[in-house]
Amino acid sequence: MKVELVQLAGRDGDTAHNLQRTIEAINNCHAGTDLLVFPETQLTGFPTEDNIGQVAEALDGPSITAIQQAACARDVAVVVGMAEAAVDGNFYNTTVLVTPEGVALSYRKTHLWASDCGVFTPGDRYATTLFKGVRVGLLICFDIEFPESARALGQLGAELIIVTNGNMDPYGPTHKTAISARAMENQAFAVMVNRVGDGDGGLVFAGGSAVVDPYGQLLCEAGRGECRMTVELAMEQLQQARRDYSYIAQRRIRLPGELLEHENGLRELIIPA
Repeated sequence: MKVELVQLAGRDGDTAHNLQRTIEAINNCHAGTDLLVFPETQLTGFPTEDNIGQVAEALDGPSITAIQQAACARDVAVVVGMAEAAVDGNFYNTTVLVTPEGVALSYRKTHLWASDCGVFTPGDRYATTLFKGVRVGLLICFDIEFPESARALGQLGAELIIVTNGNMDPYGPTHKTAISARAMENQAFAVMVNRVGDGDGGLVFAGGSAVVDPYGQLLCEAGRGECRMTVELAMEQLQQARRDYSYIAQRRIRLPGELLEHENGLRELIIPA
């Protein structure tokens, strides 16, 4: 599977600017690319309590519709983050997997960072789906500092864990360590794409987007500036990594929650109340 990591600077609250840059990146993807991955809340930037009502969009709103059209034109899939205005009246920090056919998977951040609190509602489930024969799961930023988040995806069969990231200084080293650990613990590939540049409130985003193999080894790592990296995931490594032992099969404690299996290949683990 050929994956492009698109590490960009964003503008908080400026959806038009962010969407334009996202579509430009999709239009300019490399030949043979299967999947492009962007940072956390790439489309909307990080909202505040004051502007969340104006910034957030539904998953069938204009931004995701434009992303799907661009993905269809290039015959690729896109993982991108946004502020979601849900039908339940809440706002969520959401990442979606968009294919030419539409939204194949959506995930609402379950572990809210300090600046998320009071703006977003935490999600209540983890999920994986099949994409080109690979079982894919999504996480967002702070989630990866909790081993249970990635393990929930592992329990759902994840072979590729994709993390949209908005990690800032001085915490860049934390996520470099965490993403390698989460891949190794679940014997899965992990792709993490972070934002760069300045944000509102004096934040400086740390970059450091990375791809990690099922042994926890870095395959590539970005610096602190805008960039694009392309990596070919050798999926046969999954079988090699899991040949002699399986952390998932041999674990002694299983995460609780209701498991839902859907006919379209979607699997969900509902977090207990």
